[in-house]
Order: sequence, then structure tokens, then C-alpha cells
Amino acid sequence: MQGIFDMIGPIMIGPSSSHTAGAARLGAMGRLIFGRAPKKAEFFLHGSFAKTYKGHGTDKALAAGILGFRPDDARLRDALEIAEGQGLEVSFQPKDLGSVHPNSVQMVLSDEEGSIAVQGASIGGGSIRVEWVGNFRVDFTGEYNSLITIHRDRPGIVAAISGELAKLYINIAFMKLFREGKGKRALMIIETDYPVPQEVLETLEKIDGMEEVLAIPELE
Repeated sequence: MQGIFDMIGPIMIGPSSSHTAGAARLGAMGRLIFGRAPKKAEFFLHGSFAKTYKGHGTDKALAAGILGFRPDDARLRDALEIAEGQGLEVSFQPKDLGSVHPNSVQMVLSDEEGSIAVQGASIGGGSIRVEWVGNFRVDFTGEYNSLITIHRDRPGIVAAISGELAKLYINIAFMKLFREGKGKRALMIIETDYPVPQEVLETLEKIDGMEEVLAIPELE
């Protein structure tokens, strides 16, 4: 059965939900994963994105997402000029990303503190799917509040993380674990029904073997 969102599409600026609303959400997700406003955003566009990004406003939408604008924000039309005014350097290049969705983009976000690569796709109707975070192949959509942890692959860490969530009755909708190899670094994505409080994040950061903890709110 189709929902009302599926039938009428998202509220947005632009001619195409995939090329504008979805692109804006991809940019927003990239900023959330980076954890702050980047100074530089490089966009490597694949397939349909690479061929039509100027005509469909995909470049403006991606920049708008990085700036923190919603897909229906009227400032999306002027996002490139606004980015320049705020000192955000943006660039767009075609790139073959392999056997991926035609509306895919790899974003490399950076500032003086570091950089990260995030790759995802706009899969239709304004929906997105994130497929790579750094060197980790992942799979999540931003439809739920998400907790991302990077830790050493060792016994007990997954139980410790889920145990802390259980203490506050935070229900886990989905849990996925990705690792570089046995005993190496691992990335876990936990999608929850409600946001994870800051005090829980601080507790998780103290777990032995934990490297990074990031909470990403549900995308609007």
C-alpha cells in the first residue's frame, strides 16, 4: 500500500524529487555525519547526477543540504552563492562510482580539523540511502534517529552499547554492524525510535575500545 508521501512526493524546491529533495537530504546527511559545518565540500557525481546536475539543480540542492537547509527552503535556489558568501568552497566533478544507483554522489567534506568521505544515493521520492562512511560500507536511510559508533571489534562492546540504551528504555528499530576485519575497527549503526540523550553518548564514549560516537537525528 502506498502512503500519502509516496503519492504526492516531498514538499520541496525544484523540478525533481530525486535530483533536488533527495540531493538536499544527502547533503544534510553528509553534514550531520561530519558533525559540523565543513569549510570545503567536494561532490563526485555518478550517472544521472553527473549528466543533469546543473539543469536539475542538483548542485544547488547538495550545497543547500551542506548548509543545513531543508528541501523546501527557498534559499535552495541561491545555495551556491550563499555557500560562497559563508566561505564554503564547493566543487562538482563527474565520477564513475561503479555498480551503484544512477543518482549517486560521493561527498568529501573537510576543514582544518579533518575530512570524511560519505557516499549515498537519492533513490526516489526524496528518499535517500547512505552506502559508505569513510572506509566502511554501510546501509541506512535517515528515516530513524541513528546512533553511529566506531570501536574495536572485540567481545562485549555491542552488549555494552545496547545495555546503556536499554537502561533508558530506548527501543532499537534496526542494528547493523560493519567491520574492517576480525579484531579490527568496526562501525555499528543503531536506528532508534527516539533520540539518544547526550548523557548516554557521554557514557558510550567511555567504553573501553570505543573510538567515536555520533548521534544523527531523523531527517525531516
